[in-house]
Amino acid sequence: MFRRLFGKGQDAPRTEEEAQEEEQKIDQATEKTRRGFFGQIAELFSTGEPITDELWDDLEALLIQGDVGIETTQYLVNRTIDRCNRNGVKRADEAREMLIAEMVSVLTENAEPRRINTRPYVLMVVGVNGVGKTTLIAKLAHRYKVQFGKSVMLAAADTFRAAATEQLETWAERAGVPVIARGQGSDAGAVVHDAVGAALEQDVDLLIIDTAGRLHVKANLMRELEKIRNVIRRRIPEGPHEVLLVIDATTGQNGILQGKSFMEAVNVTDVAITKMDGTAKGGIAFAVAQDIEQPIRYIGTGEKITDLAMFDSEAFVDSLFAR
Repeated sequence: MFRRLFGKGQDAPRTEEEAQEEEQKIDQATEKTRRGFFGQIAELFSTGEPITDELWDDLEALLIQGDVGIETTQYLVNRTIDRCNRNGVKRADEAREMLIAEMVSVLTENAEPRRINTRPYVLMVVGVNGVGKTTLIAKLAHRYKVQFGKSVMLAAADTFRAAATEQLETWAERAGVPVIARGQGSDAGAVVHDAVGAALEQDVDLLIIDTAGRLHVKANLMRELEKIRNVIRRRIPEGPHEVLLVIDATTGQNGILQGKSFMEAVNVTDVAITKMDGTAKGGIAFAVAQDIEQPIRYIGTGEKITDLAMFDSEAFVDSLFAR
């Protein structure tokens, strides 16, 4: 996404060092998953035994246990069977590559690169409370500022949750970026108005807006997100340029349901999955790609401010099957 933000294009080549660093972070994030259900899947497809119906039944059961979800699991299994039939594959170890190809296909289905060349680029971050929005925002800010030399500003528009503003200000200080805030109970639209004005005045590259995530008052949430969007568009008609939905990997299928609620409230364009390192059920990524139908851009890989990786579908699937 960082290449897409500033005109280079998401498909621009990375240096070998950058690619290796990202892959190492993904490996770190998927360690528990690799040792769990996907390790068992890799074992299933490691032998030269003939393919049987039992193999597909075992695969289906493990995918569901790994949080891939029932519909996505059935889709993956059926597509893999079809691919094996088309290619005349008869052995389990040969079918492994067919399965991997279908998994990558699911993750890349909606991942079309976009080229956007504008400043300030407005990124609105949404998701329920507790999914790690604030930490993710800090990681994004640090990444763009330190790694790519971009100017970043934050907007503390989650004015409902107690201490949300203070938490964002603390992370902003660690990332070394300014934050526009008014404090708990203030009007979120007013905060965004101030932030957009400051971003335009200071000519910053990237404005990241934190938002509230109180799904128990869904109608109010929708109205507030719509209000924030309208405030942005008064000064930046094409904004927000991106709406990033944050999903906590440890919440499993419940995270998908939460995500769909935000899809109803606002035009989500991209997804970030946090806390992937804290679950053995990393199959949630496939369910997200299939059910939310928006590209996964980021994956959280740990607690440190540097623990964030661009989501690479091939690297992710490879890491699940690595021995």
